[in-house]
Amino acid sequence: MSKGQEIKLFGKWSFDGIEVVDLGIKRYISLQPVYIPHSMGRHEHGKFRKAKVNIVERLINNLMRPGSSAGKKARAVNLVKNAFEIIHLRTEQNPIQILVRATENTAPCEDTTRISYGGIAYHMAVDISPQRRVDLALRFLSEGTRKIAFGNPRSLDECLVEELILAANKDVKSYAVQKCNEMERVARSSR
Repeated sequence: MSKGQEIKLFGKWSFDGIEVVDLGIKRYISLQPVYIPHSMGRHEHGKFRKAKVNIVERLINNLMRPGSSAGKKARAVNLVKNAFEIIHLRTEQNPIQILVRATENTAPCEDTTRISYGGIAYHMAVDISPQRRVDLALRFLSEGTRKIAFGNPRSLDECLVEELILAANKDVKSYAVQKCNEMERVARSSR
């Protein structure tokens, strides 16, 4: 690598100029430049180290859920790479910025917890920690992608593109936005 050469994701997408608007989760969305989002699991032996893992790699790890995609990281990396190409063609924007915006829009702020008091159990609204907000947002995006793709002739990368673009625009047709709104609605009613 020559001096001053910029590190770009997949050799195409720059991490410069990507901004996180939500200050609550800004520290937990890592935008450290990488060529290929594969850290070999170095983060898993330390507490809170997953916050230092690049946000694109965290999305890839969430896409590798049990089933036919379990443990196939190379397949998930190629899926995200193709999805980013399609996002750039459709929106003319940096796909990393679209992913960050989708994560911000689908990160719920409140949840409910079950409290037993005097033999009676009731739900109470609680704030969600920033790390869990990012975790839930990425989980909702990957779940939404799988739900769209199930029984659909379109490929998984096209379904990921649709989910990310809808979530970035905060469209209620997005599964992740629906789940976030539902979680916050239940928490509001439990106050």
